[in-house]
Amino acid sequence: MALSWRFSALADRHRALGSKLEDWSGMGTAWTYDKNMSDEHVAVRTKAGIMDVSGLKKVHLVGPHAIAVLDYITTRDMTKIYPGRSVYATMLNDRGYFTDDCIVYRTGPNSWMLVHGSGSGHEEIVKQAAGRNCAVLFDDDLHDLSLQGPLAVDYLARYVPGIRDLKYFHHMQTTLFGAPVMISRTGYTGERGYEIFVRGQDAVMVWDRIVAEGEEMGIIPCCFSVLDMLRVESYLLFYPYDNSQMYPFADQPPGDSLWELGLDFTVSPGKTGFRGAEEHARLKGKERFKIFGMLIDADGPADLGDEVYADGKKVGVITCPSYSALTKKSMAIARLDVDKAVQGTKLEVRGKTLKTGAIAHALPFDDPEKKKRTAVG
Repeated sequence: MALSWRFSALADRHRALGSKLEDWSGMGTAWTYDKNMSDEHVAVRTKAGIMDVSGLKKVHLVGPHAIAVLDYITTRDMTKIYPGRSVYATMLNDRGYFTDDCIVYRTGPNSWMLVHGSGSGHEEIVKQAAGRNCAVLFDDDLHDLSLQGPLAVDYLARYVPGIRDLKYFHHMQTTLFGAPVMISRTGYTGERGYEIFVRGQDAVMVWDRIVAEGEEMGIIPCCFSVLDMLRVESYLLFYPYDNSQMYPFADQPPGDSLWELGLDFTVSPGKTGFRGAEEHARLKGKERFKIFGMLIDADGPADLGDEVYADGKKVGVITCPSYSALTKKSMAIARLDVDKAVQGTKLEVRGKTLKTGAIAHALPFDDPEKKKRTAVG
């Protein structure tokens, strides 16, 4: 593993499950456990799983100018976000291209938390906050335990009054097993799920309690990589793995437009003045590719980076494959030529281990109306 500068309090728990703690975003992360990842996928879809996603970066912004900083660096209208609510947002560079995505939580009148992955979100915050009445606090003590799946709410309801009433993209300050936590109804699985933000000193206790007590319900620990299986089904992109940082265009600097990624919905209606806004608007209709789904004629997953052909011509690349033991379908997220990103288009996968037919398929594969993640009660 590369030299890490960030550490999870749960490292020993992950090692005990067989993880070697590979690096992600500077933190040793449980990419795999010594068990069948397909079982973890099934658990999240049918019962629930708990994952340590503390490698996500948590940045607090405090002060009267924090809202102005966030309003400039993200595509969302922050005046619409009230304390207790959060929003998924994207960040652009001056060329109007995607550089990171994040969830922004409003935790008080002048206090916010931005959670992002391995993009340049932190650097953007620090740059824009310079000289303003806005303190920027990077918080690696705060751990993020993600409890995802249809039984997650039933388990938490034992301990957290009002959890059934917590709406999608809302959060609450509460306690769990006597420890102060913030619980957010968000996640990266497409299921009804919750992220438990907890201090490092309490993270092991909370993890151990959920793992021990949840066993009778079928709740199990899940590794970080199972998210790839889940996100393919649910159309959740992962920077930089679905982006041109991994699959660059010849003679062009890396960067993808929101129109190409299908993330243009993250721009609040009528919002202007955010970084890259004018260039973003000019890029509409100039898509070089489209993020789209694929159904593959195979009894297992394709490989990352497998090339996609149509009529003997290369028309795309698979950025994330998956195979579901529940649906018996081989699926993938791919970067396809615009004219091939049409439902039902016949395609061919040509990889090192797989050469087979496929069709283009609209995303998401699972729960396209998002009824699970937004369920009430």
